[in-house]
Amino acid sequence: MTDVLSPESRFAPGTFTPSPGRGRVSRMLFTQARTELLLNLRHAEQLLLTMIIPMALLIGLSTLPLLPIDEPRVDSVAPRVFALAVISTAFTGQAIMLGFDRRYGVLKRLAATALPRWSLVAARVLANLAIVAVQLLLLGVVAAFLGWTPSLAGVAGGVCLLLLGVAAFGALGVLVGGALRAEAVLAIANAVWFVLLLAGGVVLPVDSLPDGLAAVVRLLPSSALAEGMESVLREGAFPGWAPLVVLLGWATVAGVSAVRTTRLT
Repeated sequence: MTDVLSPESRFAPGTFTPSPGRGRVSRMLFTQARTELLLNLRHAEQLLLTMIIPMALLIGLSTLPLLPIDEPRVDSVAPRVFALAVISTAFTGQAIMLGFDRRYGVLKRLAATALPRWSLVAARVLANLAIVAVQLLLLGVVAAFLGWTPSLAGVAGGVCLLLLGVAAFGALGVLVGGALRAEAVLAIANAVWFVLLLAGGVVLPVDSLPDGLAAVVRLLPSSALAEGMESVLREGAFPGWAPLVVLLGWATVAGVSAVRTTRLT
């Protein structure tokens, strides 16, 4: 009986060596990013915001003369809908998810695990990039069927603008979702989305707005992203440094503010 219960009789010396501690950071980051991605894709409200509405706007504005847009309409509409997709995912969707994750204690529990704090943010960024990539792929396929012919010379510039757009609106999403109550986040995020869509230089070109309003809208990240995307994908022309500076400025200011104000609960 003694041999059965004795640890020495069950394990040879050196066979069992406990090694507590966290696993590989890269594996944890990948797992957390995959979890964030699946959670986003399972929400019907998120799919409505990130995919169905942009798809409906792409088809409607490209085929119906609802707005004074130069022909072929889809060449102007597609880049702007791409910008809207970034805003929907990186800002509105992320802010709402973060606000309710805080409300239900998800962030507090994750912070108590072996996951580094930075990996929680990095996982959300990777998940957002994956969602944006899926959005743009599907929207691009539909736009191609509608006759969209992008300028290949502007693809690299478009990717640069999209990355800056994800950074800027992602930081804004964390700023709103990490500091306010979930109910307030839900109302503010949706309200800002509608304002940017209608008067933020996304659907309507900035030049079509009144002079006073246009001067303000040009400083918004929404107009910088939408106008820049149309310039590079339709004309293949570098949009100038102004859109890049606006997006980088918003990303920096919002990111620094989010670090200081984001709470776990």
